[in-house]
Amino acid sequence: MRRAHSMPFGAQVEPEGVRFALWAPTARDVVLVLDGQDHPMPEAEGGWRRLTAPAQAGARYGFRIDGDLVVPDPASRFQPEDVSGLSEVVDPRAFAWSDGSWRGRAWEEAVVYEAHVGTATPEGTYAGLAAKLEDLRDLGVTAIELLPLADFKGRRNWGYDGVLPYAPDSAYGTPDDLKRLIDSAHALGLMVFIDVVYNHFGPAGNYLHAYAKSFFTERHQTPWGAGINFDGRESGRVVRDYFLHNALYWLEEFHVDGLRFDAVHAILDDSDTHFLAELSARIRAALPDREIHLILENEANQARWLERRDGKATGHNAQWADDTHHGWHVLLTGEDAGYYESFADKPAAHLARSLAEGFAYQGEPFRTLDNHPRGEPSGHLPPSAFVTFLQNHDQVGNRAMGERLSHLADPQRLALARAGLLLAPQIPMLWMGEEWSASAPFLFFVDFAPDEELNKAVREGRRREFRSFAAFADDEKAKAIPDPTAEATFLRSKIDWSERSRSPHREVLEDTRLLLGLRRAEVVPLTKSAWLGGTADRSRPDAIDVTWRFAAGTLRFVANVGEEPHALPMPAGRVIWISDTATCREAGEVVLQPWSGLFAKEVA
Repeated sequence: MRRAHSMPFGAQVEPEGVRFALWAPTARDVVLVLDGQDHPMPEAEGGWRRLTAPAQAGARYGFRIDGDLVVPDPASRFQPEDVSGLSEVVDPRAFAWSDGSWRGRAWEEAVVYEAHVGTATPEGTYAGLAAKLEDLRDLGVTAIELLPLADFKGRRNWGYDGVLPYAPDSAYGTPDDLKRLIDSAHALGLMVFIDVVYNHFGPAGNYLHAYAKSFFTERHQTPWGAGINFDGRESGRVVRDYFLHNALYWLEEFHVDGLRFDAVHAILDDSDTHFLAELSARIRAALPDREIHLILENEANQARWLERRDGKATGHNAQWADDTHHGWHVLLTGEDAGYYESFADKPAAHLARSLAEGFAYQGEPFRTLDNHPRGEPSGHLPPSAFVTFLQNHDQVGNRAMGERLSHLADPQRLALARAGLLLAPQIPMLWMGEEWSASAPFLFFVDFAPDEELNKAVREGRRREFRSFAAFADDEKAKAIPDPTAEATFLRSKIDWSERSRSPHREVLEDTRLLLGLRRAEVVPLTKSAWLGGTADRSRPDAIDVTWRFAAGTLRFVANVGEEPHALPMPAGRVIWISDTATCREAGEVVLQPWSGLFAKEVA
């Protein structure tokens, strides 16, 4: 099986040679530099430059702009010498796939494992992660979600500073190494998702301004500066196609099963058809016979992108459920700074509503946004429209010291939350190492050397970010924050897989395995049936009591998050999980001790 995505950009191997295409509407002169030889590129309509030249896979090339600057291909498939080096011609059909019969898995079966390739294993490579796939499969994971792979400056980065979205970063291996990882995952029944960033480019290595200034627009401002020009009259079509093809490239050429779209609230588009709507429509039309899963990160909590028809997603499958995370985090840690302030007044009630209906805020004033309304009504959406988590790269890595939840929360409380995550009918996501409460932090790290001015700006900006916290309020205290530009910060973030065999990590791992087995046997059969609605009893400020109704039956979660025992009648149906500290009485009553709970299932 051979695969390739055909696109109007970049270098494409053809029978008569390699076709090179660059959109350079604001360049006066463009020359293809191919293995040290210059080839002038004639100007074509709409700012395009195209040329077919005798070359083959492995050739190195770039584009000389206006007689001076040599830039890489913005649609480069591989950058062996980093973001400012020459691009390499890749023939995607040279890789032989063995997963020809793979069509994916149903979304309701997803148990997502979010991983940063560089820190997920000691090797920090695609091959290193491939060696862990059987362990993850045996744990009960069904999908691997990789932090962004787009080529970034240097040898270490979270991935959100990518500048060449078609080139998987060489720090982790070659494109074929990535394909082998995906091929191996499919052989084990695992889906693979890739996180992609379509809202900005990183601060180093983006040369689009040198030859395609209209790729950006001052009409839209983002946290990273001028917005990407998705709705420009003259250039918007090309800009949209650049990202539409990128999505299809990962799905077709790399045969991934889905994409997670970063911070889509920062994709600013005044077109009649928003880019997000066109994106999902193009993907669904192009790949109708595969199980393709599209996931959003969207601080605006817009239910409009998650609608269903006959039980199937018409656009995007799901959104990261930040509200659910925030509710759990406040209950577990007592923290109330930043966005946690909007959940600290009644965290159990906010959590219960988000578990039952998707969003905790559905148009109500949001304190963290100066009481501006946040969210849209979401109660009609099934639980599978939401990806839930107790941790992720953001919630851990954006802490000054990168502490995991297991560093902050009592183990008994965390055990209840773990069951609440893995047995609830939403799509659960684990952050790498969470399954055994890994001891390594996940810190913020970059590598912009030799640009010491940029490195300095990142270091100082990181320290300013936490000045409002008493622990880092002055210069001396701020020095405790790890230097994000130091290699040691990156190395500290690598997880240690040998911990899994030692206590207390071994017990956490076994608990995670048990819960995922229960999920597969008891919960997934319900979620695969029609959704009938969810309700939450929010009458007690120290309790969570949520019921989800499906055509195949009902699931109920009751938890005591207070300081006193909580007695209640034994729930209808069958208890499929209960905390060790809960007790059942002969009178048909159950007593939930502080920070204990149960899940009960009733078959229709």
